[in-house]
Amino acid sequence: MESGDLKIFRAVAREGSITKAAQMLNYVQSNVTARIHNLEENLNIRLFHRTNRGMKLTAAGENLLQYADQVLLLLDEAEKSAQMSQHPKGPLRIGSLETTAVTHLPEHAASFLRRFPEVDLSVNTADTHNLIQQVLDHKVDGAFVYGPVEHPDVRQIHASHDELVLISSREGTAEDMLRQPMLFFGAGCSHRARVKRLLEEAGIQHQKIIEFGTLEAIIRGVSAGLGTALLPKSAVDCSERPTNVWIHQLPAAYQDLEIVFIYRKDFFITSAFQRFIDEISVIK
Repeated sequence: MESGDLKIFRAVAREGSITKAAQMLNYVQSNVTARIHNLEENLNIRLFHRTNRGMKLTAAGENLLQYADQVLLLLDEAEKSAQMSQHPKGPLRIGSLETTAVTHLPEHAASFLRRFPEVDLSVNTADTHNLIQQVLDHKVDGAFVYGPVEHPDVRQIHASHDELVLISSREGTAEDMLRQPMLFFGAGCSHRARVKRLLEEAGIQHQKIIEFGTLEAIIRGVSAGLGTALLPKSAVDCSERPTNVWIHQLPAAYQDLEIVFIYRKDFFITSAFQRFIDEISVIK
């Protein structure tokens, strides 16, 4: 059994699909199918149930997945340990909220890479829920999310504070604007629970939510009169905001946003990662 087989097996297990695993790994689909088949033959056991809905792990597959995670994690840490030096280099995978990626990260990432040009920095954007899961699954080394985060396997560092504001296409009170349709990022948007509490407090039954994939699309949607949106003030300020987009202050209890940087407690900290953590103190 080779580490490459375990990598393919884990990808299929997590994606639940040969096609999706091949796309994620940038492999030919037939190669993934063949490697899974050969692995099952070598182990003389079935690892997956093949169904119309995709690939589902058998009990034996569930057991192997636990070991595959451990083996691949140890191999990754061994590689990082071999690369460990006083001069940071190598891959650094960071997750971020899109709003943080737009407002805080560019300037500091540029400064970081000017000092450490041998670091291969990549940034993946998602919502807080998905980013926490990516950190737990070792898909990213660390991530900027809305905090605080309560999880036994996660460490967090305060990164910055922001203010949550309501934006609309016309003037008026915040309560009036809250009665309009609300524009959000995807279903994992961290502000939805806060909005629900705010609406309940104001006695408003909200009837319509419109989802968009990007910050710019949300702001343009508000400008076009589709509805209102709750966004960090820094993200609104740094965007190319149309002249007919108005900012409304929320009640004090709903304004504060804390951004934290999280990573696994058992994460092997390379020199590149440590320097990046040091950079977070500058973001504050």
